[in-house]
Amino acid sequence: MATTFNDENSLFNFVVRDGNGVKGLVDLGVSRVPERYVQPPKERIEKTNNDTSSPHRVAPIDLSKLDGPDREETAEEIIRAAESVGFFQVVNHGVPLELLESLKNAAFRFFEQEAEKKAVFLKGVSPSPHVKYGTSFVPEKEVALEWKDYVSMVYTNDDDALAYWPQYCKEVSLEYLKTSINMVKKILEVLIAKLGVPSEESSEIIEALIGLKMVNMNYYPACPNPELTVGVGRHSDMGALTVLLQDGIGGLYVKIEEEMDDGDDDDDDDDDDSTNIEGKKGQWMEIPPISGALVINVGDTLQIMSNGRYKSAEHRVRTTSRESRVSVPIFTVPKPTQKIGPLPQAVEKDGSPRYREVLFQDYMANFFGNAHHGKKSLHFAHVDYSI
Repeated sequence: MATTFNDENSLFNFVVRDGNGVKGLVDLGVSRVPERYVQPPKERIEKTNNDTSSPHRVAPIDLSKLDGPDREETAEEIIRAAESVGFFQVVNHGVPLELLESLKNAAFRFFEQEAEKKAVFLKGVSPSPHVKYGTSFVPEKEVALEWKDYVSMVYTNDDDALAYWPQYCKEVSLEYLKTSINMVKKILEVLIAKLGVPSEESSEIIEALIGLKMVNMNYYPACPNPELTVGVGRHSDMGALTVLLQDGIGGLYVKIEEEMDDGDDDDDDDDDDSTNIEGKKGQWMEIPPISGALVINVGDTLQIMSNGRYKSAEHRVRTTSRESRVSVPIFTVPKPTQKIGPLPQAVEKDGSPRYREVLFQDYMANFFGNAHHGKKSLHFAHVDYSI
């Protein structure tokens, strides 16, 4: 028989503070999404025959061509994607396909453990401040919780990772991180060069953009009412580039920006303004999983440093009633002490800066201090932002 909770506090304590997560709710046999997880109608993701989103059908980019005679053409594909929607999929990326399968298996093994074995990594009790197990995004500030559990592992050095990252995850996650970073650097080289940065300055900028790296494992348990909730609410990532491994179930949606002004929450679609990515401005595109491919998306930091030329991708994740699913993102972000602001070359092209220079730890504090709300996080760096 399914367990019931006397009030919202008892549910919150069970899921968040005691570390049972959404997985714990599902294990109890809940037959309907608890009220605390029911999203406002405008935030729900429909998956019906009348779904207004469109599947993204653009072929993935073959990254191996960056090392051959087709380099310029491949670089332009990357640049167009970064300038338009802020995301693309890549194949022949250098990360072994066997490793990607091992990652998905490791994620399932971690989240399918007993709750008490995962709860040892809760904030405040975790053996390392760089490892955190949790649920939703910022549960204390969210009106409606997200149907997701996660474990986050910040990389400092190999020894700490092998000592403190969860047993099922550490070795495979560490290899995933290391093999992906070369790919990230190649992509950033292309994007930074397009901004007019001299090659001798590029390496230093790239190292600043990826000064901190973390691997997350996300778990989306099968949901009794996927139409009422979301796996992740709409948001953009705060860093430079995100590398995402999807499993075969899918559920990722990316929004085509409506206006050049980021953070615009106007929901009116411009039906007459099509783009070169098989979608219309303001429309959500479902990103179907491609076997062996990785998803790359631009984060806020790169949008700021490009003075708005590159677009951080606003995205969200739906749930499914069929089966549980996992995803494994790598986030590359500046170190907290790094200052971020538009590059001089980007400002010179545009005539004026659209963003102010900010300390990344301040930007990060603002990002994690609020619930997901589209690209509102970028407002913190706007030139007209008043502190």
